[in-house]
Amino acid sequence: MIESRIRPPLAGARLDMPSICDICGKARSTRKHAKCSRIRQKMKDAQWQTYMAEQAAKKQALQERRRYGR
Repeated sequence: MIESRIRPPLAGARLDMPSICDICGKARSTRKHAKCSRIRQKMKDAQWQTYMAEQAAKKQALQERRRYGR
């Protein structure tokens, strides 16, 4: 059985991230940003939940249309 994802998969191409961290305001290339990443993930968690719920609803609607559309 396939587990449902909590978040969408990572991008296959380069992520267009700014060179300056939006949390601490320092350059990303000078130090590690694990703490900043955790803070950012917590802030974006509600946004991801709504996004994934919308995607699930779209998928469900598409399946319903296919089921009775024949």
